[in-house]
Amino acid sequence: MKTHFLFPRRFKVIGWLLFVPAFLAAIYFTITGGSLDSHFTTSVFAVASDEFLGKTHFMHVIENSVSDEILLSMMIIGGLFVGFSRLKDEDELIAKIRYESLVWAVYVNFAIMLFATVFIYGMFFFNVMIANMFTVLLFFIIRFHLMLYKLNKSAGDEK
Repeated sequence: MKTHFLFPRRFKVIGWLLFVPAFLAAIYFTITGGSLDSHFTTSVFAVASDEFLGKTHFMHVIENSVSDEILLSMMIIGGLFVGFSRLKDEDELIAKIRYESLVWAVYVNFAIMLFATVFIYGMFFFNVMIANMFTVLLFFIIRFHLMLYKLNKSAGDEK
């Protein structure tokens, strides 16, 4: 089956190499409260930035630690490569599993977001919303690969 929107197969390995270390680092820094802000500080162009309880600036250069941006970019790019790389045998059944996994991930993600909106407050809510940027992709990857595992297991049981 010809799919135009999937990455080549080799991108999945690259995706895992980007996603896993960045995801583990993000969890580590979240749990420990650690930071890489003292490292990787450089001048960057900012479309918009603001100071804490201060003025908002547009279209200017600021000094900023780019460690957060590097980790987030690695997670996004890696997750996209893992979730949307072509499989060896990409057929209609795999496309159906991919589609259903993506829809399921969106539903679960927004259910969690709705729950958080109603029951979580303050800065913790802000942290949940930050994590929520990645949970759709994470839920999709988990669900898709779990369904592939079940498919392969049932195919192996038939032999």
